[in-house]
Amino acid sequence: MDMSDPLANVPNKAPTKWAFLPWLFIISGNAIDVAKGKPPLPWLAAAGLLVFAACYAGTIALGFDERRHSHLARALLIVETAAAYALSIGYGSEWTRCFLLLSISAGITLRGTERALALTMIIFSGSAGFITGMFGDGGDAALMGYGTLLSGVVVAMVLTLFETVAKLRDTREELARGAVEQERLRFSRDLHDLLGHTMSVIVVKAEAVRRLAPRDLDAALGQAADIEAVGRQALTEIREAVSGYREGSLTTELDRARSLLDSSGVDARIAQSGPPLPPQTEALLGWVVREGVTNVVRHSGATTCTVEVRGEPDRVHLEITDDGRGPAAAPAAPDAVGGNGLKGLTERLAAAGGSLTTGSAGRRGFRLVAELPVDATGEADGTTGGTAGGAAADGTAADGLPGAAGTRGTTGTTGTTAKMAGETNKEARTA
Repeated sequence: MDMSDPLANVPNKAPTKWAFLPWLFIISGNAIDVAKGKPPLPWLAAAGLLVFAACYAGTIALGFDERRHSHLARALLIVETAAAYALSIGYGSEWTRCFLLLSISAGITLRGTERALALTMIIFSGSAGFITGMFGDGGDAALMGYGTLLSGVVVAMVLTLFETVAKLRDTREELARGAVEQERLRFSRDLHDLLGHTMSVIVVKAEAVRRLAPRDLDAALGQAADIEAVGRQALTEIREAVSGYREGSLTTELDRARSLLDSSGVDARIAQSGPPLPPQTEALLGWVVREGVTNVVRHSGATTCTVEVRGEPDRVHLEITDDGRGPAAAPAAPDAVGGNGLKGLTERLAAAGGSLTTGSAGRRGFRLVAELPVDATGEADGTTGGTAGGAAADGTAADGLPGAAGTRGTTGTTGTTAKMAGETNKEARTA
């Protein structure tokens, strides 16, 4: 039993109408007596029994419909009540068994209306006990009254519990979807803030170059230099945003992961130990945390997620595990080389001298493990945009400074842009 998530202990499938129809077996003995002609006026008893059984089946069917509070359902309950009273009073205590079924019908039909249900159960229970006492001893009367009360109350409580749990699960899923959408909107706003003003400046200066080029070449070259500077700055900011450098420390990312998991109804167990890490290492691990936790929320259906960071002087270990559906629920890796999914993270960590592995976490669940050598990360990632920005083919980074030659960029588009920028620099120097 999972005590961390009470909803996990409630079965997903609630009882249906087919679970209550077999309870008509309770009055099977009365039906046999009618068939043998034991009660007086057996045809009248048979008619009453058929009416009672039909009304019971009708109230059960309508009770599991969204229109269970409709006038038809309550009308059938009234007819069923009249038949139960007539049969019990007319034919004796053996027929008070009808009150057990009547109580179940009332519990199903009136659930959600506490006062009406409570009053109805008290009346039915008292009537069943009183009528039984008229024909038998007090012990049977008390037992019948208690059984009638218990039948309706238990049925109403169980069905209300399942309905409440279903609503809570729907709310949890909605919150999870909302959290993911909010994160997407946040990233979209960041990207818009980065590019909106920059692209406007580039357009204005490009128009200035077109106007000045025929009559003032020096001024046009100055505007072109401004475009180059603005473009390089934009590339740097985009690389930082995509790589997660602008997202704060690893501790901040872990706090955001805890908030996302909590808002999605997932029990978050987060632990961090070891010495402080270089900014580049924290940036890469922060992106792994974000991708891994987002996959847990969106795909796993887990109730518990554990994020553990263990730092050593020369190496750091990050592990994310959940108790969800396992590898079958993991999203497929993107086809684009250098993407920001698990495949892209694997390539980025490999470029930094680390590794990222995924697989099953025991009988159920999913495990994501990332390892990075602390020193090697700083060298490979570089403060001048080695891994994050991608390098030109000749070892010159997009911003014109030395980068890690041959290192793959964060995205395929960024790497291509960096290469084009390097070739442009060569042509400009040659000219």
